[in-house]
Amino acid sequence: MNFNQQSQKLVRVWGSIFLGLLLSFTSLLSFAQANYPNRPVRIIVPFSAGSGTDILARLVAERLTKSLGQSFVVENKQGADGILGTDQIAKSAPDGYILGMVPSSPIVMNPALYKLPFDPIKDLIPVVVMANLSCVLGVQPNLPIKNVQELIAYAKANPDKLNYAAGSTFTHLAGEMFKFIGGVNMTAIPYKGTAPQVTAFLGNEIEVIFDPFLAVQHIKNGRIRPLAVTAAKRSSVFPDLPTLQEAGFKDYVVETWVAMFAPPGTPKAIVDLLHSEVNKITGSPEVRARLADMSYDPIIESQEQFTKRIAADTARWAKTVKDSKFQVTK
Repeated sequence: MNFNQQSQKLVRVWGSIFLGLLLSFTSLLSFAQANYPNRPVRIIVPFSAGSGTDILARLVAERLTKSLGQSFVVENKQGADGILGTDQIAKSAPDGYILGMVPSSPIVMNPALYKLPFDPIKDLIPVVVMANLSCVLGVQPNLPIKNVQELIAYAKANPDKLNYAAGSTFTHLAGEMFKFIGGVNMTAIPYKGTAPQVTAFLGNEIEVIFDPFLAVQHIKNGRIRPLAVTAAKRSSVFPDLPTLQEAGFKDYVVETWVAMFAPPGTPKAIVDLLHSEVNKITGSPEVRARLADMSYDPIIESQEQFTKRIAADTARWAKTVKDSKFQVTK
């Protein structure tokens, strides 16, 4: 046997070994995906317990546990306007056992405000968007303010007197857009989450709040005086409240969505399974009723539609931040 024949034989042998290993790996991967999940799954929420995103994550986790037969456990990792938790999601193993439940702010708002340790487009897989949420603009009931125009007049007559809560990028930008369009000044007071900002308001630490419907009961019992909603349309929870657009704030719409994300490289079969299961959950009458109570509007979109939504929202918020000369409060 000459040298060329020996070389060809070695190539065939090693080729067979490589093919065997590749097939074995593919079979193991397929088996793992087909049996997903076979151990508990962690869902990271990059904001505090009790926030709107946290409540929705626990609602979905409970039902995924029932439908897929393994525990889905919510973990809160708040900090840096959602950056810490979202970064952990992006850098986790792509095996479907660490997922994220993230509102839109760390994905489409933060890129215009911070130098991020991850790329929201490249470093996260959008699995499924679930619901849309806006805020209620409210004030302390002891203030002589009963509508949006009276708030504007009071702010102009009392410059530098009003504070508002910035519990997240979402509520912070809601306040900054209000200041920009209304031509008034209010000082943003940062809090570590939207739930803590409600507590601060009830403790009279601040005068104005943009509340993502966490304080519905406090609004109903008079501890927060509601003036308007930041959505494009009126809320089913408070149908008598005008939108800020109706109150004269042209082009003012501040809404956030909540969605599930996975690390890049997560197998498509797992992503597709989660997409299908979560859509079943948010489409069920029971969950839709619960979402309505929280003033969430359910969203059912394909992954392609959701990806386009992310791109459009990223561009819109980049322009908003630039036009308003918004600066992050440290």
